[in-house]
Amino acid sequence: MKYFIGIFYILHGLVHLLYMGHILNQFELEKGFMWPYNSRFLSDFFNSQTIKMISSVFCVIAAVSFVASGICILIGYSRHNLANIVAIITSTILFIAFWDGRMKNLHTQGGIAILINCIILAYTLI
Repeated sequence: MKYFIGIFYILHGLVHLLYMGHILNQFELEKGFMWPYNSRFLSDFFNSQTIKMISSVFCVIAAVSFVASGICILIGYSRHNLANIVAIITSTILFIAFWDGRMKNLHTQGGIAILINCIILAYTLI
C-alpha cells in the first residue's frame, strides 16, 4: 500500500508541472483554456506577467513538496507529513487563488486537484 501511496503523491505532484508548462505557454492543457490569467481574485490587482510568475512558483513548490513526500514514503522515512501539508496548502491556495469564479470547466481549473488534496489531507491526519 505504501508504494501505491508514494507513487500517487509523486504523480499528483508532477501534474502541477503540467500546469506550469501550460502557464509558460509550452503547450495547452485544453483548447482555449485561459487559466490562470482570468483569475477572479488576482487579475484586477496584477498584470499577466506577475500572475504567470506567482502561479509558476506555486506550481513548483507544490510539485516539489508532493514528489518529496512520495519519495519519503517509498524509502520509509516516517516524517513525510510536513512535506505533505506544505504541498496540500500550496496546491489548494494555487487553485483557489487563480480560479475564474465560474463553475464551467472546474475540473481543469483545479477542482479535481482540490478534491485529491482533501483526500490526501484526511489520509495524512489519520
